Parts: sequence; structure tokens; C-alpha cells
Amino acid sequence: MNKKKLLIIYVGASMAWIFGTNFLIDAFSPESLAQQLEQAKEIFYVIVTGCFFYFFVSKSEELSAAKQEEKRLSTLINAMVDFVNFKDGQGRWQEANEYGLKLFQLEGVDYRGKKDSELAEYSEFYGDALRYCEVSDEETWRQGTVSHVEEILPAPDGTSKTFDTIKVPLFHSDGSRKGLVVIGRDVTEKRRVKKLLEESEQRYKSLFDYNPDIVYMLDLDGIITNLNPQFSSITGYKTEQAIGKPLKSILPEAAMQDAYDCLAAVITDKQPKSYEFMGHHKNGHPIRLYCVSVPMMINGEIAGVIGYAKDITTVRETEERLRRTEKLSVVGELSASVAHEIRNPLTSLKGFVQLLQMEDEKHLGYYQIMLDELDRINHIVSELLLLAKPQQVKYTKTDIRGILNDVISLLKTEASLYNVQIEFQPLDECQEIECEPNQLKQLFINLIKNAIEASKSGDSVVISIAMSNGSISISVKDSGCGISKEMMKRLGEPFYSSKEKGTGLGLTVSFKIVQSHHGTIRFNSEAHNGTEVLVRLPVSGNQRIPPASTRHIYSA
Repeated sequence: MNKKKLLIIYVGASMAWIFGTNFLIDAFSPESLAQQLEQAKEIFYVIVTGCFFYFFVSKSEELSAAKQEEKRLSTLINAMVDFVNFKDGQGRWQEANEYGLKLFQLEGVDYRGKKDSELAEYSEFYGDALRYCEVSDEETWRQGTVSHVEEILPAPDGTSKTFDTIKVPLFHSDGSRKGLVVIGRDVTEKRRVKKLLEESEQRYKSLFDYNPDIVYMLDLDGIITNLNPQFSSITGYKTEQAIGKPLKSILPEAAMQDAYDCLAAVITDKQPKSYEFMGHHKNGHPIRLYCVSVPMMINGEIAGVIGYAKDITTVRETEERLRRTEKLSVVGELSASVAHEIRNPLTSLKGFVQLLQMEDEKHLGYYQIMLDELDRINHIVSELLLLAKPQQVKYTKTDIRGILNDVISLLKTEASLYNVQIEFQPLDECQEIECEPNQLKQLFINLIKNAIEASKSGDSVVISIAMSNGSISISVKDSGCGISKEMMKRLGEPFYSSKEKGTGLGLTVSFKIVQSHHGTIRFNSEAHNGTEVLVRLPVSGNQRIPPASTRHIYSA
């Protein structure tokens, strides 16, 4: 009721009261009581009007306070970036913020007192969504607790929005429904960023876990913070044994300085650095790793180092074989021309010396020395030609014991000159392999002769045979002067020899024979502790022996 109407009623009522009571007093009351009744009437009027004004003012203040509270609430919810909706116990909308009205295309609609299904008639696009809200609300009422759900709301432009919605049911003391508060936050961008982050993490994890090389992470103190599974497959050690430990705990001592210099340079210069080192697998065989380290930058600051270690063992072995092959190729070309130029005059010299030997008996000793030296030159020329001219291997089945028996018989005389015994430990049964017998004889002559010459007087050279997995192993072992580490690295190089009159071609030829038979040859030796040469050959000429792992010198 507005103030104007209220004033008219008050004036009308007051006039009616004054004239009405005056008329009644004059008409019906005795004169003796008229004055008292008029006073009582006025007092009553004052009291009634006072109560009326008190009630009116109090009610006005309450209405004003309520309106102010409602205005503050409206301002608050309209300032929120979330969808806010208040419903009564029957699901009728009581209050909604502007964001919610705009979201459901209900701007300008008198929504108060209407249910979601009724408001669906005003929003063609969001009609189904509003009708579903009644179903969702009913589920919340049934549960009787705060519900937290994620809802996807389509948009007219074909996209969709994801809302993280909280519904709070309110009840009267008797358990009846009082109201429902609905708050929905648009988390579309948050979910999109989260999804991108998860995809990025998955890509990073795939790159880290499935990288064919070792991937490592270090903190600024050189502590290993993470390793990928390739660490185990390449080194044989478990990642758990290395994570959390300093870098020096898994590096060989020889590589320590390079590794920490690289780490310090990456941290200081914030630039990628690399180094290469030789380590060992858990089972003992050597592995060579090429490491590249880069700074790990977070918010513009270096937080650690990340890098990869590539196993280049096979690459380096292949490069070494290529170098050996190139050397053999050069030696072969040189040998062919030198051997041809030497052999012709050598034949003439030998013939004239033999002629002089027959005619001059006084200097027979000198002539014999000359013939021996000419024979030695001829033997060197023969080895040169073997390197220069590719030999076609004609495989025949031959008992390996027979080949070794022939070689031992041939070298027994030379062994006696050095006072060295040859001990042969053959297999009990016959063991035939496909090979070129003459080449194997030359191979074992070179190896056994070297063992004899390296032995001291009274020593023994032990030759043994063993069978394993379709291959046969021949061991030639002496207890002589041994081979130093420096010499081990150069074994097989043409013209490299520790002997005073050696040419270095014996082992080169031996390696070539092993290669043509698809076998391997390995030297186990230390200076002053003797040498063992282990030759493995396939029983069938078409098979190949896998490369040896420890102190392996040459394999085909």
C-alpha cells in the first residue's frame, strides 16, 4: 500500500472517530459523564494512533532492511562469475544472477516462481538442459547431501562449456524441503589447460620412457634425480640403484673429470655440452657412451641438467674394423707390387748362391746363412702375397685334431730348440668342421710359434679343444712374457711387432684367416703373466660366431 492511500484512510478514520464518538456521547451519555467520556475518548485515540504509528514505522524499517539485504544479495550474486540460483522447496526459482539468466537465454523473463520445466518454454536452445535440471535436482533432494557434479552444457556456436556444479539442499526442522542453492562454475578453460598439460606430460613421458638412449636428470650438485628404463638395458644395472646417488657413483674413475667438467660448463654457460667415455656393463663387457647434457630451465633459472647417453660401442667397433680394413687394403696393394718386384730378383740370387755353394766349399757356412736369409725373405713375400691376393676358401670336412697334430709335429723341432714342451689336450671323439685345412694350419702355426717364442726355457705351451653350441674352441696357452695393454690395442696391425726381426704380418694373416672362416679370436693376457689365445670356429662354414665380449680383439 502506498503512502497516499494510507494518509487518506488515516484522515477518514480519524474524522469518523471524532464525529462519531461525539454524536454517541451527546445522544446517549448523561451530562455528568460526558466530560469524562470525551477525555477517555481522546486518550484512547492517542493510544490507538500511537500504536498504529509504532507498528507502521517498525514495519517500514523491517521492509527497508529486507529490501537493502535483498539488494546487497542481488549485487553480490550478480558480481559473481559463477552461475548462482536459489530455488524453493518445490523447485521454483526465487533468485538468479545475471550470468545465469544470460547463460540460459532468460534475460527479460519473469522467472521468479517458475520451475525449470516452465522456464524451458522461454529458451528454445536450452529447453532440454533446463528440463534435465529438474531430474538432477531431484537426485540431490533424494540424497539429502551436498552434491558435486561436472556438467557439460552445449553452446549455440557448436562448442560446449563444462561446469563444476555444487547443489546444496536446505530442509526445515521437520525434514520437509526448504530450498535449494545451485552454484555452477565455468571450468572449460581450466579443463582445456589440464588436458593440454596431461597430453604434454604424456608426450614427455613417452619421449623419456621409450627413448632408445639413456635419458638422465641431475640436480645442480650432480645428484641423479631420474633415469629412463634404457639405463637398465644398456648398463645392466637397475635404475633404483642409481637414482638419488651422485653421478660419480656410476661412472668409471677415468671418466669422472670429463663428466664433472661438462656438468660445471652446462650450469655456468647454460649451453649444451658433450663428452665420451668408456664404461663397463654389469656383466663385464665394455661399453662406450656418448653423452650430451643441456640445462634444465624453469622460470628463467637453471634448475638442473638433463641429457642423453647414446651407446656407440658398435659404432666405434665398426669404425675400428673399417680402419683395419683400410690398412689391410693399403698393405695389400703395397704388398702385391713389392712382392712381385722382390720375388724375381730373389729367385736369381738364390740360384747364384746355390751355384757358388757347390763350387766354393771353403765358404759353405756363409752360403748357408745367405740361403736361410733368402728363405726368410721369401717367406715374408709369401705372407705379403697372402694379404694382397684374396684367397678363395674351399670348405672341406676335416678333423680339427688332425690339423693340430700336423702343426704340432711340424713345430716340435723348433720347440725343442727353445726347450719348450707342447702339451696337446684333444677331444676324445673325432670332431670334423667345414674349413680350408691349409689356412687353418697356417693360423695355428703362427699362434703356436708365437707362444713358443714368448715362453721361457722349461715352460710348456698347452693346446686344448672344447665344444659349445655348434662351435669349436681351440685354446693356445703359454706362461711366457705376456702382452702389455698398449700392445693389446695394436695386435693385428700390419708391420707392428715386438720381435726384433718380426714383420707383424703373422697375426694380420691369422686374423684374415679367422675372418674368412666366420670365427672369432680373443687374447687374454697381462704383462709377465702369460697369454691365452682362444679361437672359436663354427662347425658349419655357413654359420657365424657372435662377437666375444671381454678383451675381444677381432671377430668376423
